Amino acid sequence: MSPQPELRTLAALKSAGVRPLPVKDEVRNNLVRSKRNGSRPFEGIIGYDHTVIPQIENALFARHNLLLLGLRGQAKTRILRQLLGLLDEWTPVVEGCPINDDPYAPVCKRCRRLLQERGEQLPVAWLHRDARYQEKLATPDVTIADLIGDIDPIKAARDRLTFADEEIIHFGIVPRTNRGIFAINELPDLQPRIQVGLLNIMEEKDFQIRGFPVRLPVDILMLFSANPEDYTNRGNIITPLKDRIASQVHTHYPESLDEAIQITDQEAWLERGLDFHMPRWFREIVEQIAFEARASEFVDQNSGVSARLGISAYECLLSNLERRALETGQQPVVPRIVDLQSAIPAISGKIELVYEGEQQGADAVARHVIGQAVKTVFQRHFPAVAKRRRRGESEEERTSVRERSQVYDGIVSWFSGGKRIEISDRMPAPEYIAQLRRVEGLEEVAREHLPQEDDAALAAVMEFVLEGLYQNSFVAKESVERSTFYSDMLMRMFDGLQQES
Repeated sequence: MSPQPELRTLAALKSAGVRPLPVKDEVRNNLVRSKRNGSRPFEGIIGYDHTVIPQIENALFARHNLLLLGLRGQAKTRILRQLLGLLDEWTPVVEGCPINDDPYAPVCKRCRRLLQERGEQLPVAWLHRDARYQEKLATPDVTIADLIGDIDPIKAARDRLTFADEEIIHFGIVPRTNRGIFAINELPDLQPRIQVGLLNIMEEKDFQIRGFPVRLPVDILMLFSANPEDYTNRGNIITPLKDRIASQVHTHYPESLDEAIQITDQEAWLERGLDFHMPRWFREIVEQIAFEARASEFVDQNSGVSARLGISAYECLLSNLERRALETGQQPVVPRIVDLQSAIPAISGKIELVYEGEQQGADAVARHVIGQAVKTVFQRHFPAVAKRRRRGESEEERTSVRERSQVYDGIVSWFSGGKRIEISDRMPAPEYIAQLRRVEGLEEVAREHLPQEDDAALAAVMEFVLEGLYQNSFVAKESVERSTFYSDMLMRMFDGLQQES
């Protein structure tokens, strides 16, 4: 409802016909209105239109308390905070009430006393919806006093009240969110004895503070989020509390590269004052990194791989392009495969490793998933590379793969003659292009399968072909600091054997 500052008393509210609804009815009605108007109550939430969002809306239509269950980086907190938009912009409350009492039916002792004393002249204030949403991160040190309240001996002494008087209570964050939305993030981290304190609040509407029984029918929409890993390993949600949470909705990671790209473009900081050309195929590689990490045997899949990985990796990549533009003075700048190494710091800190991954090391695993991402996207845009015969592969299929992979024969032959090239993220564009054009047959393959408008972008595709051949074990690669050397696979193997001997 709209703010009406002139309505400053209960009598004025009644004469104007203003009557606030219970918060769950308020949210339900505003959601109904938004659906009828064709507006979107959840903005910036990508990939959930046909999965998560309908389930959340069903829960709100049913006036349910709600638990979002999902791995990290699945927009759980963002969704919870956007529910604030389903509250009325302004609502009337008893002026000065610590728990935002409804002027028509106050529940705290102070406001009940004021209603008795002043009747329909009960003073009214208007509360904005921003003040009606509260959020608490569940940590082991959260106490009942934080959530529900405690006895305040200073208030008792100041106001000369006995400890039997309800007005000595200092209310916690849950009662102070009365007639609003209260969210608890990472619910399993809340100690079981503290979770017990929420039971009666949600159903019976009463609670005890240090043995002092209080009947307080607070009006709250309760929201929770939880990570399945926390749910099973670090803590749990007690069964009675789960039973009182009427709806549980599972979130998920982006299901397609397009969705992942939209999320990253929406969330990443792109305003660098930089003129850069970012090809679609390169964006696919950046987003594919997270998909490969979510399938990697070295990464703990129970912990998940946050969507923040792709966002941070893309920002690090842009920073590397910015640094090259400043060092060389050349723009527009085009990303290179060698630039992907700049994303390692963004990846290694966002993946939890299993034992085998710990043995390899976080940086090595990050390089591995980058390589797998390049390989996957390479196979999407270029002919398959002939390798050992697959089980069940027919002779016709085998012959077809061999014929298609012959396009790489000239490139492999050039390296087998003992030649090698060096690529660096510091190279000026002309030198970078010249290095790649040394490889016979490379430019033709790039032009045929992934044509580009300018030479710098085409050179990036040429490097992409070399990296794809390396990931398929057809050429060798050695990385030294910010440089990459491509050479013949057999010669690299012989050099390695000689060094060992």
